[in-house]
Amino acid sequence: MDRRGLVRIALAALAGAAATDARAEPQRAQKVVYHLADADKSVFVLGNIRNHIAGASGPIALALVVHGGALQSFRANTRDQAIRDGINDALKAGVALHACAHTMAAQKLTLGDLLPGFSVAEKGGVVLIADLQAQGWAYLRP
Repeated sequence: MDRRGLVRIALAALAGAAATDARAEPQRAQKVVYHLADADKSVFVLGNIRNHIAGASGPIALALVVHGGALQSFRANTRDQAIRDGINDALKAGVALHACAHTMAAQKLTLGDLLPGFSVAEKGGVVLIADLQAQGWAYLRP
């Protein structure tokens, strides 16, 4: 085989490898923090989290950080079944739930006032989000 034949074979092999790479599954974030501040987006964000869990193709770590008006959506006495179901599903999937300490103080809330499963973001929700991002977590604010 001459040199041109070898070059053609090498180019064909490279083209095949490129086509295989194009079909490969894209790399996905392994750690994602969802930021929720708007009460009217609470059910929507819980749906995003549910869809994220369903679409993940491997192990993931998810966190939800809630502050501002959205925290009222997660009161223990909520009658919104979509909120209750969304939080239960998130907890079963291992999603970490965080409530901003500053919002809790401003709204005079304790963990006992919230649905079970929340922990307090002691330095504040936005500080926790920034710390998670510094640790390589992807940030989503739907």
